Amino acid sequence: MVNSEITFNDLPKVIAELRDEVIGMKVALLDLQKGQTQHKMEKLRRTMNVEEAADYLRMPLNTLYMKLQKGEVPGMKPGKRWVLFSDELDKWLEANRKNAVPLTVDEENEAILCSHRRKPNKSSWHD
Repeated sequence: MVNSEITFNDLPKVIAELRDEVIGMKVALLDLQKGQTQHKMEKLRRTMNVEEAADYLRMPLNTLYMKLQKGEVPGMKPGKRWVLFSDELDKWLEANRKNAVPLTVDEENEAILCSHRRKPNKSSWHD
């Protein structure tokens, strides 16, 4: 609206313009969210060959082959070549992590509160 002052007669027009803008923003946000979700799904379930997986894991190629043969790394061999999924490799990395993921302050406080127990009353010490 160009006018700085809105009169009572202008309200229906102003509300219609606002509604159109909100609908436009909602459609744009949904399109953006849909695109991000689709991008995440493509990224999560991406297949890799052994060379790509070794680069992704920053692991020597021979070590990765050895771990695949032993069944230590998730992968499958439908024919002559190994196929690995990036999401399975991420889960494997998390499961084999030596240092646990640090807790947030809220999670740490909750863990402390859950583990805290009251001392028994001295009167309950008598048999």
